[in-house]
Amino acid sequence: MKFVYCKECVYPYFGVNLTFQNGVCSACLSYKEFNKISENDWKKREEKLISLFEAYRKKNSSNYDCVIPVSGGKDSFFQTYYATKKLNLKPLLVTYNGNNFLPEGEYNRELMRKVLDADHITWGPSVEVLKKLNIVAFEAMGDMNWHNHCGIVTSPIIIAAKFNVKYILWGEVDTDIFGMFDPNDYVEFSHRIRKEHSLRGYDTNFFLKGNFGKINFNKKDLIWSIYPKDSEIIKSEIRGLFLGNYMKWDAENNVKFLKKNYGWKSYEKGFERTYRNFSNLDDRYENGIHDLMKFVKFGYGRASDHASKDIRAGRMTREEGVKMVLKYDHVVSSDLNYWLNYVD
Repeated sequence: MKFVYCKECVYPYFGVNLTFQNGVCSACLSYKEFNKISENDWKKREEKLISLFEAYRKKNSSNYDCVIPVSGGKDSFFQTYYATKKLNLKPLLVTYNGNNFLPEGEYNRELMRKVLDADHITWGPSVEVLKKLNIVAFEAMGDMNWHNHCGIVTSPIIIAAKFNVKYILWGEVDTDIFGMFDPNDYVEFSHRIRKEHSLRGYDTNFFLKGNFGKINFNKKDLIWSIYPKDSEIIKSEIRGLFLGNYMKWDAENNVKFLKKNYGWKSYEKGFERTYRNFSNLDDRYENGIHDLMKFVKFGYGRASDHASKDIRAGRMTREEGVKMVLKYDHVVSSDLNYWLNYVD
């Protein structure tokens, strides 16, 4: 099979959720639309976000202003900074603990709680259940990280419903990965996006009802993965807002700011499957075996994601991006052995 690539970035025609127009992928096209937004319009968008929270706080002055899903990564740290320091909100931070944070990720998560004046809940399955989920999901869908994708987009919604908090504040809109949305869509988090994208189409029932030999699960093992009922969502009027719809999102500039002002740490050792060292600190496998499986299934890996982002932002030429892809995408990370030992 001959691969056809985007003329502007390094994504292949078979990239996940991508479409192409005149040789240019939807991620590049969507990025251009967001890039057309003027500074004045970004200011108006931020004012729109501020007005949403001001109206909410008048009615709910004694409750948390929002829930923020956080790990130890750059995006959630910046979300929390923006909420507390720029919007003057009192958020409730919710971390799904998938058990394999890098030390830098753990450090950043604790640092965030110390310096950004936010209450924090950490919630995750037992290690025994996590290992079983790793094995079953890997065999079923080639992705041991299903539990992480599920936990990140489920436990914060459960907590929001329990505390009756209306707004959940997410980070960037995935425009430069998929190009699915226009700036004027003001896309919000949805149950459909959760299941079809994050959960790969699988839900909790698959693990409860499936036949996995000696491995089995009960409902109490997976409480953290069960999405709230519609009645609970409606009662709390829960809405998932993406900060990237209201302010100009630039991950690299955000990282520079966080390092300078708060001492946020990247992974100085460096990853084996990409040149970036400030992404995916919340799960070591995201730059290891998980990305190897992405390469096996789809023909491209994490370096393609990062290079495409940097090409669009003008930090790298396409030729330089191609070199990064050829150097990193195919690498079999040593994290493979770590994972094999982890799940025995």
